[in-house]
Amino acid sequence: MRKLKAMISEAKTISVLTGAGISTESGIPDFRSTKGLWREDVSRMDVISRDYFEREPELFWKYFKDIFQIKLSHSYEPNSGHLLLKELERSGKDVRIFTQNVDGLHHKAGSGKVYELHGSILFAACPECGKEHHLDYINEQIVPLCSDEACQQILKPDVVLFGDMVRCFEEMYESISESDLFLVIGTSLEVFPVRQVPLDFRHKATLGMVLINAEPTRLDPVFDLVIHGKSGAIAKALAE
Repeated sequence: MRKLKAMISEAKTISVLTGAGISTESGIPDFRSTKGLWREDVSRMDVISRDYFEREPELFWKYFKDIFQIKLSHSYEPNSGHLLLKELERSGKDVRIFTQNVDGLHHKAGSGKVYELHGSILFAACPECGKEHHLDYINEQIVPLCSDEACQQILKPDVVLFGDMVRCFEEMYESISESDLFLVIGTSLEVFPVRQVPLDFRHKATLGMVLINAEPTRLDPVFDLVIHGKSGAIAKALAE
């Protein structure tokens, strides 16, 4: 903890990569551990895909709302992990957050520079006219349709689906190359292309790399400092 505090204190520019582990302490389960619909003979990777949305948009929304029912309720709040990043920004650090999460909690915590690699659960857009609709509107309908009466197309969620391109990846590489510290929080680094990022920066001498995750990962040896534990609890201890 002393080493982590020192690395943060010395850094002026901090790039942060967050995953599901930073949000579990806000009551949001990891995508791969959610239950509900999986009594049926279908995989979540199949139904939460661009191909399935284009083939079966009505069924897609049934499954999507089942899988993401907790996130769609938006009844959760940022925890101390999210709030610490905001506090670092308030203290004068240049903090750029790149998150794999779609829950919007970094925005809710008040962080200014948030890049959502996998999109956001809070919005959906019409694939025909591009009109954007907020979560409240999405939750009002079983299958949300564009509110433009001349359009009435089935909306596509802003979430990056399997088969879609991850967003803001070039911005993340550019940010890390400009940073003093790369802080990775709450991700097992198993999924490509995110797992490649620490490997690409492991030999950058001017960059400190820290991993905070509940469980060990295969990339632990790549980092200068690894702390195993819940990010919210570690953030509280650091703040104290």
